[in-house]
Amino acid sequence: MLTITRALHDQIVAHAREDHPDEACGVVAGPAGTGRPERFIPMLNAARSPTFYEFDSGDLLKLYREMDDRDEEPVVVYHSHTATEAYPSRTDVSYAGEPGAHYVLVSTADTDGAGPFQFRSFRIVDGEITEEDVRIVDAY
Repeated sequence: MLTITRALHDQIVAHAREDHPDEACGVVAGPAGTGRPERFIPMLNAARSPTFYEFDSGDLLKLYREMDDRDEEPVVVYHSHTATEAYPSRTDVSYAGEPGAHYVLVSTADTDGAGPFQFRSFRIVDGEITEEDVRIVDAY
């Protein structure tokens, strides 16, 4: 189960709304070993595409160095789908390189960026997708 604060949930949804019709992407980092998402890090979709997202390699390297310096890890890796449901595509699965992360998808399809949005979380390990419950809390 992914437990996430309302504030982080709302930031992810706002990012998806802002970048629509292109896919939005980012990370929520947390203290290493806790599994607790805390620090919202919106990223630029280097592909600038409504059907694909890609982290800029330089930005990603900088992010991982920063997380390492802060003793953090990527707890949530998120992106939006602008034309399909919030479910990992084959491409999403092939890029899922963080077996400990929650992969959150927000669908802005059929909303013109206005909402309401699907917000779903998955674990993706060795190509296997498992949907998990999302619990939104006011604070940890």
